[in-house]
Amino acid sequence: MSTKSRTRSKTRLSRALGIALTPKAAKYLEKRPYAPGEHGRTKRKTDSDYAVRLREKQRLRAQYGIREAQLKIAFEEARRRQGLTGENLVEILETRLDALLVRSAIARTTAQARQMVVHRHILVDGQLVDRPSFRVKPGQLIHVKAKSEGTEPFQVAAAGGHVDLLPKLPPYLEVELDKLQARLVRAPKRIEIPVTCEVQLVVEYYAAR
Repeated sequence: MSTKSRTRSKTRLSRALGIALTPKAAKYLEKRPYAPGEHGRTKRKTDSDYAVRLREKQRLRAQYGIREAQLKIAFEEARRRQGLTGENLVEILETRLDALLVRSAIARTTAQARQMVVHRHILVDGQLVDRPSFRVKPGQLIHVKAKSEGTEPFQVAAAGGHVDLLPKLPPYLEVELDKLQARLVRAPKRIEIPVTCEVQLVVEYYAAR
């Protein structure tokens, strides 16, 4: 899929779910705050409980750009942990390497973060990591490989090119953008994570399956 069609499909999905999945989609939603398609402007009929829960699950999945199977695995882990399952779920997803690259403004979008990781530009504590789903532990340092620092995407990031397009830096991260590095100082708390989701509805969706 070309970059142009990927951007278009992300914008369309953003409109359908009512959340901005990329900085470009955020601008688009300001102009057209309704769902795509010919019936987008008309008032939606009241959704069933199932449809509401399903949409909330899709919103969470879309914001992290993950597959259904990955979300289900994270949900099962969240359920086994102590505490509220929904909050645990978002906290687990937030420690993915690709998510933290976006939060730290090293990447502009999840798709770009994933590309950086898969193309072997990213190190965690000095070790090359090529899995976007890699879970970063508190205390670990994420940084860009020295050979990659001079390339355009990382030069843009180091100059703070993405900072104004993304939510403000959350307190669980320490970032030195000019050095292209970020440290997860502690586990994220749901209240601090800039994700739009009624997590209890996601829990109810899976509990009913």
